[in-house]
Amino acid sequence: MSPVLRRALCVAALAAVLPGGAVAQTPADVGKNLYAVHCSECHGPDAQGQAGRGPSLVGVGERAADFYLRTGYMPLERPGQQPTRNPPIFTEDELQALIGFIALSGGPPVPTPHPEDGNVAEGQRLFTSHCAGCHQIVGEGGYVTGARVPPLESATAVQIAEAVRLGPYVMPVFDERQLSDAELDSLIAYVDYARHPDDRGGWSIGHLGPIPEGIVTWLLAAAVLVATCMVIGKRLGSAHE
Repeated sequence: MSPVLRRALCVAALAAVLPGGAVAQTPADVGKNLYAVHCSECHGPDAQGQAGRGPSLVGVGERAADFYLRTGYMPLERPGQQPTRNPPIFTEDELQALIGFIALSGGPPVPTPHPEDGNVAEGQRLFTSHCAGCHQIVGEGGYVTGARVPPLESATAVQIAEAVRLGPYVMPVFDERQLSDAELDSLIAYVDYARHPDDRGGWSIGHLGPIPEGIVTWLLAAAVLVATCMVIGKRLGSAHE
């Protein structure tokens, strides 16, 4: 069932149970109703998860709910498909209500990163070691076995911090032992810088990465070499005449 159809069913269900549609609901009620319509099909009515459809949400806290809902990764149209970034289908009030409902069982809160306190050079080193293998050195994304790696151009500082701690889809989890909060601040600072890098070398070629850039360089060099050979050939031909 598509997210749009789920939303329409939710509105219809609320209109049916509320006399005249005028009875105000608490955020908890709104969150519960939204969960029932959009999430329970895969994660179960009690959020315990369902085999082959969706994992348990017990104990995931605000952090996971905030990340998946605000990036539009959830809800999915069908179980098993790779989540992709989309505009969230919920209003801000609905997001807060649904995130609050999912977090009732406890879990980590939404993080508060401070990239302004980070070091861009240190962040580049950390990103190169932990992230560039999949996301490319400038965060443009790419492909790995069985998944598309998203670009980071639209990710907020909070969403990057959430993703690092959560490990969405095939991404590994990096806990505080692997990346401290201070290191995470530096990593986010570098990602922010990489969106608008200082291209002192000149032509950025869309920041495609070293392999495509190398191919372009060789193609340009080959074109120049061929042109040079043609010019030399014409001059030698003219000299013999």
